[in-house]
Amino acid sequence: MRIACPFCGERENGEFTYLGDAKPKRPAMVAIDGGAGAPGEAEAFYDYVYLRDNFAGEMSEYWYHGGGCRSWLVIERNTLTHDIKSVRAAPGAGAAKAGAK
Repeated sequence: MRIACPFCGERENGEFTYLGDAKPKRPAMVAIDGGAGAPGEAEAFYDYVYLRDNFAGEMSEYWYHGGGCRSWLVIERNTLTHDIKSVRAAPGAGAAKAGAK
């Protein structure tokens, strides 16, 4: 599989690290060191970190281009066929944050 990085051009997927589904939104931080958090806060954070669906089909994913520009990317990809629909810089990360085009 080859990924067309918006900053470096097309590269082998070995230069990238897969993070996971880009759709879930991170919940509020959980109080640590025995502090009391809001009701359900710890459960919401646990679900966000550990309970992910293994979706088959089109999905948005986070990938990190560690072997190149070191930017986080959002890739729209079919997990069954590995066809990539689009690649864009993740908002507020890496080269996108620096204003690179």
